[in-house]
Amino acid sequence: MDIATHSPSHADPDTAADDPAGGPAIFAGMPSSVSFNKLRKRLLRQTRQAIEDFGMLTGTKRWLVGVSGGKDSYSLLAILLDLQWRGLLPVELVACNLDQGQPNFPKHVLPDYLTSIGVKHRIEYRDTYSIVKEKVPEGATYCALCSRLRRGNLYRVAREEGCDALVLGHHREDILETFFMNLFHGGRLAAMPAKLLNDEGDLTLLRPLAYAAEDDLAKFASAMRFPIIPCDLCGSQDGLERNAMKAMLADIERRMPGRKDTMLRALGHANPSHLLDPRLFDFKALTPETRS
Repeated sequence: MDIATHSPSHADPDTAADDPAGGPAIFAGMPSSVSFNKLRKRLLRQTRQAIEDFGMLTGTKRWLVGVSGGKDSYSLLAILLDLQWRGLLPVELVACNLDQGQPNFPKHVLPDYLTSIGVKHRIEYRDTYSIVKEKVPEGATYCALCSRLRRGNLYRVAREEGCDALVLGHHREDILETFFMNLFHGGRLAAMPAKLLNDEGDLTLLRPLAYAAEDDLAKFASAMRFPIIPCDLCGSQDGLERNAMKAMLADIERRMPGRKDTMLRALGHANPSHLLDPRLFDFKALTPETRS
């Protein structure tokens, strides 16, 4: 099936999004409210900024966009289509859903929806659900193994589809939660990179929503009425480390509004000489000048 054709407006999203009738087919039923237009413009602006800051267009011409059926990936697809429609994203987009064999997964929802909005897509079936259930001990969390299996299959599909980048819908909170999980449980300073070269060196992994807030994406997805598919594999598990980090960050933001944005900025302003890693800064070479 072909990607729906639209005439790029080559317009700045700060002004073009004021036109409630404008946009690709995925925006056909969008609200016409001022608040939605502001939200749409903000997400477009943040996504463009991340694409520019991390050089996501460098060496890429065709992107495989992972669409799980959740609010984040639907929003990612819509924002990328919007940028493409405006002439601001000169890449081809192919949406891909990996059907992991989860019980009661509604197989028709994504292909029907993607077909209805004229987006080229591929639905890939791989029963990773059975592997995860078999390998992970009772009571342990599934997320890590599930994520690795899903990522490996998406890389494979990207190669088969002639794509040079895999694009995922991780957002600001995902990055901050990963940072604190590594800090508290891994004893290292590491977050979730907005751009990553895979181990084989033939594909980049991109996260254009790195600056976008989860609350904004939730509001956007609700307003757009995406056909959300819940995750029955890991979404029903309690006590996940990530949930604890999410609750902690929400509490900090509630008590000190704006701290999430401050923490995200801090991740982009590292000062190796003020940390404790001699691999990043040559502390041994620091010697006082000899006084004459």
